[in-house]
Amino acid sequence: RALEQLGRTGTWLNRGFLVNNTAIERTIEEVAAACTLLARQKHGALIVIERQTGLQDYADRGVPLDADVTRQLLATIFYPNTALHDGAVIIRNGRIVAAHAVLPLSDNVMNSSQFGTRHRAGLGISEYSDAVAVVVSEERGVISVAANGRLVSNLNGERLRKVLTDLMRGRTSTPRATTSEATVT
Repeated sequence: RALEQLGRTGTWLNRGFLVNNTAIERTIEEVAAACTLLARQKHGALIVIERQTGLQDYADRGVPLDADVTRQLLATIFYPNTALHDGAVIIRNGRIVAAHAVLPLSDNVMNSSQFGTRHRAGLGISEYSDAVAVVVSEERGVISVAANGRLVSNLNGERLRKVLTDLMRGRTSTPRATTSEATVT
């Protein structure tokens, strides 16, 4: 964790998320559209967007991919009973670099009837890195975002786009809840 912190502080080590706004917007749009579809169908998903802290160790434990981020590909990966649907997708610089990745689980105690392993993994990666994790609940069809060790739930597609845009452009360090959202810390 100390090396991850060091990597975040030096601009000479800064890998950045994406270099142009068009790529950021396209990635956010595709992730939001895919999550909206997956939530409606109650197909679980865990999508991790790398920011400054590299996630190569986690990507190496998954199935390597090198693909554009599209809503169709994300929906296919997380379709139930397919080979890659368990685990996380890791996105770096507008590309899906790995699927079926195993992430650290959060030790943060949450209501187990409302939040399962995907939520614990999304929250866990946000505790160990500056990554943003989007979680779609298989049981409830609810979209959540984890960042900086905080989880915001009950997002719709429009609100997800807004939260991701703010986080990826550095406007806010953690998701902010509105009155219709439940926050777990």
